[in-house]
Amino acid sequence: MVVRERCESVLCERSERESCASVLCETSGLAPPESRLWRHKKQKKMTYNFSAGYKIRDQSATHFLTFTTIDWIDIFSRQKYRDLLIESMDHCRKSKGLKVGAYVIMTNHIHVIWTADGNLSDILRDFKTFTSRAIFNAIQSESESRRDWLMHMIKFRARQSNKHEMFRIWTGDNHPEEIHTMKFLHTKLIYIHENPVRAGWVKEPEDYLYSSASNYKRNCGLMDIDYLF
Repeated sequence: MVVRERCESVLCERSERESCASVLCETSGLAPPESRLWRHKKQKKMTYNFSAGYKIRDQSATHFLTFTTIDWIDIFSRQKYRDLLIESMDHCRKSKGLKVGAYVIMTNHIHVIWTADGNLSDILRDFKTFTSRAIFNAIQSESESRRDWLMHMIKFRARQSNKHEMFRIWTGDNHPEEIHTMKFLHTKLIYIHENPVRAGWVKEPEDYLYSSASNYKRNCGLMDIDYLF
């Protein structure tokens, strides 16, 4: 459903959630209410050892993640491929116990803040596997002026990494960073929502459709999310 149609059906009034979101755009340093996604984890100490590499150590913890296409190919410059990501993320949220706290889809990568009721690594694997195949099939079967070049690249990179692999859309790294403080959460949430602004596409974060910024600012978006506060 087009975002403006969803927005028309929602009373986008100033709520406590929007007030908290506005705080994130200011430099006052005031903290919003505790995150609903990771409030229950505060009783145990959360640490992240960057020197040991980026790994998911706590499968139930909230993480900032980045998924990047091979060779930074601008696959998601096409709306149909962005829509596939939205549909898959929404499916994981409804059927696999994924909590989507924030997201943004750029032309060659996506940033998300995710939490899993079960095993986050399993959901990541399923999401990337499904979207890879869905995008590959769409490139083959639908109108795509870049088809020959895209097919060459995703097949070539697959053969380089695994001789039994037919195609590859994503790199193998998810760059997971565990959200361990409210300050870190603020930093990553602002970073996610400001991506389209830094790219020069929009003036305000909430004006970009393929982002959760409008959910926080206007209480409506392309998909429902699990608000971080």
